[in-house]
Amino acid sequence: MPPSSVFRIAFIGLVSLALAVGIGRFAYTPLLPMMRADGLLGIPEGGVIASVHFLGYLIGAMTVAKVPCPPRALLRLSLAAIGAGTIGMGMTDSFPAWLALRGLNGVCSAWVLVLISSHYVRSLAESGRADLQGWIFAGVGAGIAVTGLACLAFMTMGAGSATSWQVTGIVSLAIIGAICLAIGPEVPASRPPAAQRNAERSPLDWKIVIAYGAMGAGYVIPATYLPVMAREIVSDPLVFGWTWPVFGAAAFVSTIFAARFQQRYTNRQVWVAGQSVMAAGLLLPVLYPHILAIIAAGLCVGGTFMIITMTGMKEAHRIAAPSDVLRHIAIMTASFATGQIVGPIFASAIYDETQSFSAALSIAAAALIVTAAPLMRAGAGK
Repeated sequence: MPPSSVFRIAFIGLVSLALAVGIGRFAYTPLLPMMRADGLLGIPEGGVIASVHFLGYLIGAMTVAKVPCPPRALLRLSLAAIGAGTIGMGMTDSFPAWLALRGLNGVCSAWVLVLISSHYVRSLAESGRADLQGWIFAGVGAGIAVTGLACLAFMTMGAGSATSWQVTGIVSLAIIGAICLAIGPEVPASRPPAAQRNAERSPLDWKIVIAYGAMGAGYVIPATYLPVMAREIVSDPLVFGWTWPVFGAAAFVSTIFAARFQQRYTNRQVWVAGQSVMAAGLLLPVLYPHILAIIAAGLCVGGTFMIITMTGMKEAHRIAAPSDVLRHIAIMTASFATGQIVGPIFASAIYDETQSFSAALSIAAAALIVTAAPLMRAGAGK
């Protein structure tokens, strides 16, 4: 494969994940405190909306291999729907409509993540450029950072949440149009025959499935409520508004540097280290409820959740037969989505009783450590 095609694949993968996950999923996080400030919803309602999105994500993960649509067309339709759904959030103040839109974005975000993780990661590996896989997953952090900076600008200009949703969606949709035109043969234009899809099944490793689900529950509390926690300590948007760009910048840089570590350590060793750092990050605001601790937590969680995602996807490629990789990735993503569904509801329920996220963060940190330990004992190759 010529170098131009390799870099095109890495760029499309990066931008697709920036749009589908960095914006399609994570734009809600910095916009949630803006929606609260506009008097549109509270913490419990915000948690329900987040969990509905994750329910959609779960449905998407469970159905991606069964959708009667060619992978290339499904990728394009999913990206377009995410852009339209983001605009739609700013076009209404109806709670049921928000649930529907966030659920749709959840389904499509999962489809994009699974398709990119399957086809684009494989294409780079087959081209001998596995070193560029980190750039694909860096797209999530890039989308988070850009959205966080945009929301910081919206707040300083006094823009409302509705306008912010609309502008974010319109810009996203314009970029999506260009990306859809650039998607090429690395994503099949037709579905493989059923016999080929079911030809070779590899056994699932439930240790990684469970640990991946625990990571979904662990990271999602700060990923949903980090700006809210910061705003409760410092009300100035020029201070608390930086927590989310910092989270995104850490996610962007992390996967690029992690590719270097994977030349010396196995996927699971990198995964365990990342999950341990994430657990420490969750405990920082509990032990020291200060804006600096929240920013440090953003660095710890933002700097590890995409490393774990990347190593998890690479581990699926390592242990599964080529024809069965999509199923492994889909099941891991479904486990991750289940953790995401539980996390916001659990955290918001505890917050409603205690007016604090400390208990939820502590329990999530414990779950991360308990599920990471078996991965190290199991051992693994590259």
